[in-house]
Amino acid sequence: MTAVATTGSLLLTSCTSERRPRPAPPPAATLSVAPAADAKDVPLSAEIATTVTGGRITAVQVTDDRGGRVDGELRADGTSWVPAGPLKPKRTYQAEVVATNDAGQNTTASTRFTTMDKPTRRTASTLYLESDRTYGVAMPVTLSFEEGIAESARADVQRRLFVTTDPPQPGVWAWTENGRQVSYRAPDFWRSGTTITVRAALDGLPLGGNRYGDADRTATARIGGKLTLDIDNRTKQMSVFRDDRLIRKIPVSLGKPSTPTSSGKMVIMEKHDSTVFDTRDDPDGGYVVTVSDAQRLTWGGEFIHAAPWSVGDQGSRNVSHGCTNVSSDNAAWLMETTQVGDLVTISGTEVQLDPGNGWTVWDQSWAEYVKGSALPVPAGLEPKPDPSAPAGAAPAGTGAPTPSAGPDSAPSANEGG
Repeated sequence: MTAVATTGSLLLTSCTSERRPRPAPPPAATLSVAPAADAKDVPLSAEIATTVTGGRITAVQVTDDRGGRVDGELRADGTSWVPAGPLKPKRTYQAEVVATNDAGQNTTASTRFTTMDKPTRRTASTLYLESDRTYGVAMPVTLSFEEGIAESARADVQRRLFVTTDPPQPGVWAWTENGRQVSYRAPDFWRSGTTITVRAALDGLPLGGNRYGDADRTATARIGGKLTLDIDNRTKQMSVFRDDRLIRKIPVSLGKPSTPTSSGKMVIMEKHDSTVFDTRDDPDGGYVVTVSDAQRLTWGGEFIHAAPWSVGDQGSRNVSHGCTNVSSDNAAWLMETTQVGDLVTISGTEVQLDPGNGWTVWDQSWAEYVKGSALPVPAGLEPKPDPSAPAGAAPAGTGAPTPSAGPDSAPSANEGG
C-alpha cells in the first residue's frame, strides 16, 4: 500500500510540474470620439466620429437635453455613428460609445456638445426617386442642386448619400463637372424586381461659402421589367425591345439639320399626357405648342412625343426641332408601355449627347463614369484594364467631360417640334 501511494504521489508531482502560465489578457481598447467635449455650433448633420484601436465599436447611445434617445446606426467601416435624422438646432446632446476588445473587455468614451442655430442659407436639392414607384432597369439614383457644389465639398456630400439594394448590387456616385448633379449606378443595369432604398442626409451639412444642405430625403422604389428603345437615324425607325426581344417597330422623324437630335444613351426622365413647349426665347424665332404623350429625354428639351403634323415624314425625313416625332397612336402605345428609367439609345445623328444633359450615366463607359466620384472607388468596383489598349495608352475615360447647362437650365430652342 505504501508503494502504490508513493507512485501516485510521484505522478501527481510530475503533472503539476508541466503546467504553463496563462497568457496575459489583451490590453483594453483605446477609444476617442468627436465632436469634442463641450463643442459649440456643431452642424446639424454631425455624426459621432470614433477612433478605436485594439477593439471594435459595440454600442453607441445618444440622448438630447430632454432625455430623448436619438436613433441612428454605425457606418459599415465603424468610423462614425450616423443619426437617423438631422439633429435639432441649438440643442445639447450627450453621446456614450463603447468599444470591446477580443477578450470582451469594454472601454467607454463620452462627449457632450451643442448644435448650431438653424442655417439660413441653404442650397436646394431634388432627389429624382420617389417611394412606391416602379422604374426601368436603367434608372440612376440622381440628385440635383440649385447651385453647383464646389469640388472641395463633394466628398462630404457623397459620404451623406446612402443606397441599399435588394438583391445587393453595389454602385458608385459620380458628379457632373459643374457640380449640379450627382448620380448613382452599378456597373450593369438593375435586375428586374430589385428594391432600391435611398437616403440623402444633407439637412444642415456644410457645403462651403456659408451654405448648407436643405433637407434629409428618403425613398424606396422598385425596378420593373426591362424595356429598351433603339432609335436609328439611318433608317428613321424606333425598335422597342422587352427583355431584349423586339416587340414593335415605329417610324420616327428626328431633328432637322439646323436643330439635330442628340445621339447617345439616355433615360426616360418624365412622362406627360400633355405639355406645352415654349421656345419664344429662341433668338431665331420660337413658338408655343401643346403636345400629347411626351416623354423627356434631356434637360435641354428633347422628347419623344406625338406629332400628327409630321406623320407623312416619319420613317423617311427629319423635320423636328430635336425631338423624336411619332404618330399619335404610337405615342399613346409608348406611354402605356414605357416607364421612367427605361433606356433610350439614339444613333446616327449629327451631334453627340452632352454629359449631364439629362440622366446620361449610361452614355459613359464604367471607367469614364467612376472618374466623376469624389471618393475612392470601392474595392471590387474599380474599372478593369482594357486588354485591347496598346501598351502605355491612357485608360479609357481620361478625358474631361464637357460641362452641360445642368438640370436647372432653361429649355433649349429645340424643345418640342
